[in-house]
Amino acid sequence: MSSPPVIAIIGRPNVGKSTLFNRLTGKRSALVSDVPGLTRDRREEEADLAGHPVTIVDTAGLEQAKRGSIAERMRQQSEAAVAAADLILFVIDAREGITPDDKSFSRLVRASGRPVVLVANKSEGRAGEEGFYAAFELGFGEPVAISAEHGEGLADLLTEMMAALGLKEAREADAEVPATARPIRVAIVGRPNAGKSTLVNAILGEERMITGPEPGLTRDSVPSDVEWSGRKIRLFDTAGLRRKAKITETAEKLSASDAIRAIRFAEVVVLLIDAERPFEHQDLTIGDLVTEEGRALVVAVNKWDLVEDKQGKLKQLRETLSERLSQVPGVALVPLSALSGRGIDKLAKAVLEAYDTWNRRVSTPDLNRWLAEALGRHAPPAVSGRRIKIRYITQPSTRPPTFIAFCSRPEELPKSYLRYLTNSLREAFDLPGVPLRINLRKGDNPFAKHKS
Repeated sequence: MSSPPVIAIIGRPNVGKSTLFNRLTGKRSALVSDVPGLTRDRREEEADLAGHPVTIVDTAGLEQAKRGSIAERMRQQSEAAVAAADLILFVIDAREGITPDDKSFSRLVRASGRPVVLVANKSEGRAGEEGFYAAFELGFGEPVAISAEHGEGLADLLTEMMAALGLKEAREADAEVPATARPIRVAIVGRPNAGKSTLVNAILGEERMITGPEPGLTRDSVPSDVEWSGRKIRLFDTAGLRRKAKITETAEKLSASDAIRAIRFAEVVVLLIDAERPFEHQDLTIGDLVTEEGRALVVAVNKWDLVEDKQGKLKQLRETLSERLSQVPGVALVPLSALSGRGIDKLAKAVLEAYDTWNRRVSTPDLNRWLAEALGRHAPPAVSGRRIKIRYITQPSTRPPTFIAFCSRPEELPKSYLRYLTNSLREAFDLPGVPLRINLRKGDNPFAKHKS
């Protein structure tokens, strides 16, 4: 019987190797801290990779070191792990970007001749985007964006590991467990007294939140668990967000920042507006914040039972939404009454659909077929007498759907043409109501050829 494949986690110090090791092994045997150098020896644990036994090896951080020092011996241990591995997970810190050490160690890893999966850790939020794109220059192909700390992107990583090892999935259903077992984080936000806590109580079917006509009763982002259509949901009722000039009390300052943190932590944000005072400036500011953070957005219109001309009002609201949040066309607009509970089923459906769209992945072949058609319909403009060429597009990550297009002069491509591509992409692959990010990088298809 052959021994299990050995997977070595390699990278410079403090990029999150031990956190990833703990995630993959399901144990807490590796020490984790912001202090670099805690891991000094190779640490091995058996793990299960979709039904296949594997050995995961956590290594000391690769770093330049003086001969005979502890750091040098740590490096030798890591090099031995590379030599013995069947697969290398080369981890970089997406928030710090590519460092000279990363480039140096990439040459060492490439020289080993072992299969490599490039892992861009700490990719959650916008702070990791630049480092993720820069990782292409290491020459290992498309990086896998993950957050080992938050457990994001692990399903994509496991898929890449399986492919690199030539393994077939023994338990296909298990690949979906992390996505469905974890509750979808939904934040309910809006101006003070829009009815957020009343809505949460209606969803939960109990008086969990204090409600009343006085604005500002909710001080904290309070989590509550519920199940919608077989999907687990974790609801966060937040303090009402109001303009900074109107926030004077210390407790309210803290709760407003807590609401902003809830938006950043959420996956889907329900913006609750008042049907009697819809889309005031602060509502639109909140909507902009949600889309800027890259979260899926659903707009719920409360107190709908008080509206007389419902059809006329709904048409007016949709036009306003389309005009004022034009960066995310197709956002779901759900009329409801938090007090009576009417419309909550439609809200649940809209939230789940927004979440699924936010997680949608488009295959690279489909993307490049679409790109050829989009370029054929409307070619990029010529700048200074030379036409800009867009050669290749791929989707490195979801949550929200994020794409990289490789072109000849990305800095000169007009924003109007980028909007054309974004709208065409959204329409072609049915991606309404979520932020889409198309990032431009200079160069050809990065996978057409590799330098050894």
